[in-house]
Amino acid sequence: MRGVVLSTGRQLAGAGLIAAAALWMGVCTAAMMVSAMSLSANDQEVARTTAKYERWIADRQARLNSAVAQLNATNGSIDELAAGVEKRHAALALLMGDFKDVPGAAQAMEPMKPRLAVNESPLDRVRAIRMDQDRLIDVAETFSKSRAERLRIAIRLAGLSPEGISASAGNGLGGPLIEAKDPRALAAILDVDEDFALRIHHAASDLSDMRTLGAAAQRLPLAHPTTVAAESSSFGVRFDPFTGRPAFHAGLDFPGAFSTPIYSTAPGIVSFTGVRSGYGNTIEIDHGGGFKTRYAHLQAIGVTVGQRVGVGQRIGAMGSTGRSTGPHLHYEVWADGRPQNPNRFLKAGDYVQQAN
Repeated sequence: MRGVVLSTGRQLAGAGLIAAAALWMGVCTAAMMVSAMSLSANDQEVARTTAKYERWIADRQARLNSAVAQLNATNGSIDELAAGVEKRHAALALLMGDFKDVPGAAQAMEPMKPRLAVNESPLDRVRAIRMDQDRLIDVAETFSKSRAERLRIAIRLAGLSPEGISASAGNGLGGPLIEAKDPRALAAILDVDEDFALRIHHAASDLSDMRTLGAAAQRLPLAHPTTVAAESSSFGVRFDPFTGRPAFHAGLDFPGAFSTPIYSTAPGIVSFTGVRSGYGNTIEIDHGGGFKTRYAHLQAIGVTVGQRVGVGQRIGAMGSTGRSTGPHLHYEVWADGRPQNPNRFLKAGDYVQQAN
């Protein structure tokens, strides 16, 4: 073995070399880091700029695509809505044609007209017309439903069954609007959407009920037989004016002056004129459906047997013939051979008049 002695000079020289190498390595490392950082910042700036322009281009392209799609959709929407409006109009025309002869229907439908501004776009105008069609069908359904319900109430006031009256009157309205119970079937017939077809069907059904009940009510003796309002004797058990004993009174008595006009309370055919025991001069009218009215104690008779009379037509004059204590009209209503309370029919008639 051989030993090496590091003198102080050698140690200082070695330390200097090591320090110089470390300094050189540090400077190189710092330079590399600075260069790397500088390149990274530039790359990031380039990347950010590139991404910015890509986003800008994508945004402009998206806006262009959206505008083109919206234009196509708008044109398609106008065409589609216009076709739907035409089909709805045809369905409404079919329904409204059955309202033309209904009293009060024209006034109820009159306010429902399209209200369009001049500056509205074609799409907005088509939509506005569609909304007015919806409001119109609402008015039609409400009008017919409320009228039908009031007629049902009036018939019940007369002591009758609306269902029985409707069955005897027959159908008021036919056709596909009523026969197509399935909304899909009616929608296919009318070529409209199912919701609108269902609303059309409801309105047509209510209209059918209203017309059926109205036709039945027109045959009922609901009008007043005279302009005299007071009743001297009502329907039911009373004290007989001649015997003073309780006796059944089958009608209403309307006191008045001699020759006061007497009117038919419903359309019908005169089935009897002449003298009946206790009634004096009498007129009987057959109204069909089992209903008959009798007008007694008359001074004069103005109709003949077999003559057809209308509601409110003058048929005679008030008197005091037969078993009578003074000039008055004895008025009776019969249904299926049984006397009914005429007062109920008069109240029902007043209710119907209020409905109109």
